[in-house]
Amino acid sequence: MARGTDRRTRSGRLAGDVRPAPGLLLLVVAAPAEAIAPLGAEPPGVPVAVVCLGRGEPGEAQALGSALAAARERGHRIAGEPHVLDPRDDAEERLLDLFLDLGPARVGTLDPDPESVAVEGGERKYAVVEPPARGAAALAALAAARAYQEHTGRPVYVECRRAGADPYASGEAASRYPRQSRWLTRGTDGRLSVHLLSAAGVLCWTETVPGGPDWGGPELLETPPELMPGLTVLQGSDGYVRLFGLRRATDKGAQALEVVTAAQYQSGRPLAPWQSIGNPNAREWERARQVGFPVAALDGEGTLHVFVRNVGRGISTRRQDRAGRWTGWEHLRGRRIADELAAVPGPDGGVDLVARRRDRAEAVHWHYDPASRGWAEDRTVPVRMVPGSLAAAPEAGGVRFRYADTNELCLWRPGAPAPEALGGADGGGAATGAAGAAVQGWSCTVLVRPGGDGTTAIGVHADGRPDTGTWWAPGGERSLVAPAVALDAGGRAVAAVLGTDGKPRVMRQREGAEGLDFEPWRAL
Repeated sequence: MARGTDRRTRSGRLAGDVRPAPGLLLLVVAAPAEAIAPLGAEPPGVPVAVVCLGRGEPGEAQALGSALAAARERGHRIAGEPHVLDPRDDAEERLLDLFLDLGPARVGTLDPDPESVAVEGGERKYAVVEPPARGAAALAALAAARAYQEHTGRPVYVECRRAGADPYASGEAASRYPRQSRWLTRGTDGRLSVHLLSAAGVLCWTETVPGGPDWGGPELLETPPELMPGLTVLQGSDGYVRLFGLRRATDKGAQALEVVTAAQYQSGRPLAPWQSIGNPNAREWERARQVGFPVAALDGEGTLHVFVRNVGRGISTRRQDRAGRWTGWEHLRGRRIADELAAVPGPDGGVDLVARRRDRAEAVHWHYDPASRGWAEDRTVPVRMVPGSLAAAPEAGGVRFRYADTNELCLWRPGAPAPEALGGADGGGAATGAAGAAVQGWSCTVLVRPGGDGTTAIGVHADGRPDTGTWWAPGGERSLVAPAVALDAGGRAVAAVLGTDGKPRVMRQREGAEGLDFEPWRAL
């Protein structure tokens, strides 16, 4: 079933090899069985190749062979037999050879920071319960993907499957780092920008003039080389774009992770220097490596609040005032939560944080009161959510999610007795939106989400009145991340996707059209 990988030159391919179709997904795993779950999460039609850094246990190769046969029946285009690396070779070097040979647009791999469990005893110690080869395979894949992009200039996007994830979980629910959703923004000069994290760093595309239609880019922004494959994009009322991520702090130990942030103050300009804001478990790096992914929000006073899930499955937060001063980490007491958080400005000038419970469909809610500068937990949240569907809804002061019992999209404003239905029960993943679009003389909120067939669906409802009904229509393009939407300088809605070929595309609301009508998709 599997084939070995003879060393290839970096200037060509082995005779007889067939180059896979554009948009190739390259799965890099430690052993054959670990490719089965991510393969099953992919929609039909995706071109896939598999690389194993070891042969695994007896029977694993046969199990993967059966999974690949089933994937072919579902319409996947499987690029030959799995590659198995020789353990005597340097994994990063051999992976780079394969990347150069195969030309992937995406890389799927494992969790570089496998989950650990508490060890019984007098001291609080944690032990990793997964084979170390899994984390090593992920780190080798990340390094090779970065080197490939730097060598070729071709963007490649990496996704890591979370340790211990349900084998049947969707890609959104099983991802170690959340898929980007808010990645299309409008700067202070009126130009739209796209910020996407590739293997080699943050890529930025920017409109050449406000309102388009032309774009410049991609420009590779200065990014720490150890940044993990996830990115949170925040934009406040000041128009500045703030980026947040996790960096592998090799200067503090091979396993250390820290939260980092950088700001872009003007569209199309370089980022300000990246700043470390640490890790709530920094005194114990073997625990700190399990920190969740950061989310952030600005309160009415302009104070920046950053949140992460800590190793104890609670919430840790820091805040930065307008003068740039940071508080220490504060630990919010509460129930055990999953790696799924959303932070939004509150109607009273404070901040609301909503998180999904770890082992059940419920959610928890904290509110920050700027007057008392304290946090209060609300344990009576009328929300039951599908994993991987929670997203901030800043234009409505609430959060969106899929209701666990029906898969229907909902909007919940903290403090409301019940969520409001938005329809769209087909599909999965998060929905994002932008308010203030003019549709037949009405001010409307435009929503985008993955549809039932995997392509983007476009929805619209009157601003602040989802109870009057949300109308959905097909958008016709798949996206590797949650589709995004923003208003351009002329007030027209612009939807954006990251195509399966790794190229972003946008479509703009047609000016003067009856109803919500869009121009054709345009590749950037």
